Parts: sequence; C-alpha cells; structure tokens
Amino acid sequence: MPPLTGAGRSLRAIAARPRLWPAAASATKRLMPRRWWLRSPFLPVPDLDYVRFRHMTALGGDGRLPAESDDLIQWLEWCRRWSGAAAT
Repeated sequence: MPPLTGAGRSLRAIAARPRLWPAAASATKRLMPRRWWLRSPFLPVPDLDYVRFRHMTALGGDGRLPAESDDLIQWLEWCRRWSGAAAT
C-alpha cells in the first residue's frame, strides 16, 4: 500500500472522528470558492494564496510547510466549539 499524502492523512484523521464531520463539512463549504466549477482544476479547493496566509497566521513561518493532521483536528475542534457557543 502506498504511503498517504498529507491530504490522505488528514482525511483519515477526520474520518476517525465522526463528531468533527459537521465542522469539516461547514469549513469546506465556507472555504469553497464561488463558481469553482468554472476554473481549473475544477475542484472545490480554496485559493493557494489564502491557504498559505492562513498557515502563516496559524502556524508561523512562511506558510509553505504543510499543516499536520493534528493541526487540522485541533482547528476543527475549535470550529465545533465556536459554532456550538454561537448557537447558545
């Protein structure tokens, strides 16, 4: 079996935590560019410059190092708690 990429490890980490699925779906929807289907690569992925900026503000450095799946899980936990607090 080939080794997982960063995206594969992140998907596996999220799949193992069903309580984070709604937060992950919500974040995906928020980060999805409008009319993404009209631009290559024809996938609902956020703009690379935006992702790099978010990495810089969250993790420091120049934004080129990929986030670890633990970073993603912590961020989704924060999103889940924040949206829960906003609902009360």
